[in-house]
Amino acid sequence: MANRITVKGQVTIPKHVRDALKLVPGDGVEFQVSPAGEIVVRKAGRRPPPRPDRFDRVRGSATIQWRTDELMALLRGDD
Repeated sequence: MANRITVKGQVTIPKHVRDALKLVPGDGVEFQVSPAGEIVVRKAGRRPPPRPDRFDRVRGSATIQWRTDELMALLRGDD
């Protein structure tokens, strides 16, 4: 079964290959060229989940309740 390459260099992985490798959307694949010139396709290891934003831990934990006009006066240096 031949597949065509798009102008972007993309090709669809046939369903029977996706099923054999247990690929699901979001999975990565690795390609390797054998000495005989054949291409080996492997399922890549799962990417670790993204690290939380460095501010996630403290977001929403402020105890000071600022009113907008008070905060703006403080930032502007108004007396």
